Amino acid sequence: MKEIGEKLKATREEMGISLDEAAEDLKISPSKIEELEEGKIEAFKDLFYLKYFIRDYSKYLGLKYEDMVNEFNEFLFDYTSKISLKDIKEAQKKNITKVEEERIASPYTVSVYQKPKIISKIIFAVTIVLILIITYLLVTSFNEKHDITDDSKIEAYIKVEGDYFV
Repeated sequence: MKEIGEKLKATREEMGISLDEAAEDLKISPSKIEELEEGKIEAFKDLFYLKYFIRDYSKYLGLKYEDMVNEFNEFLFDYTSKISLKDIKEAQKKNITKVEEERIASPYTVSVYQKPKIISKIIFAVTIVLILIITYLLVTSFNEKHDITDDSKIEAYIKVEGDYFV
C-alpha cells in the first residue's frame, strides 16, 4: 500500500499540485489524501471507498487508474489472504505437483468430483425401489390367479375339472 501512496504523492508533487489544491478539487479532506499517500490503510473504514478513492485520485493525476486499481487489488488480496501472493508465485515458478493429501484445503481448492458418487447412490436406490415394486406386482397377480378361498371360485374350479366333490 505504501508503494501506491508513494506513486500518487510523487506524481502529485511532479505536477506541482499542492495537497490542499488536490483536496479541494476532489472534495476530500487533505488529511485523507495525506493518509493515502502515506499508505495508512487503517485510516479508511471501508476498503471499497479506498479503492474508488485510489481510482479517482489516479484519474485526477492523469495516471492509468486501471493499473493503480489492479495494484491495489493485488495488495488487498495479499493483505486479506492466508496464502500470500509471494507464496503463490513461488509455487507457480516451481510448478510443483503435490499428492491430493498434501494440498491445502480451502474453498477454492476443494475438488468438485463428488457428484458421480451421489448420482450412483441415487441410481442404486431407484433400482431397488423398482425391483420391490415389480416383485410386489408379481406376487399380487399370482395370488389373484390362484386364490380359491371364495366358495364360488371353488365350485367353478371343480366344474372345470369335471368331477364334483362335496
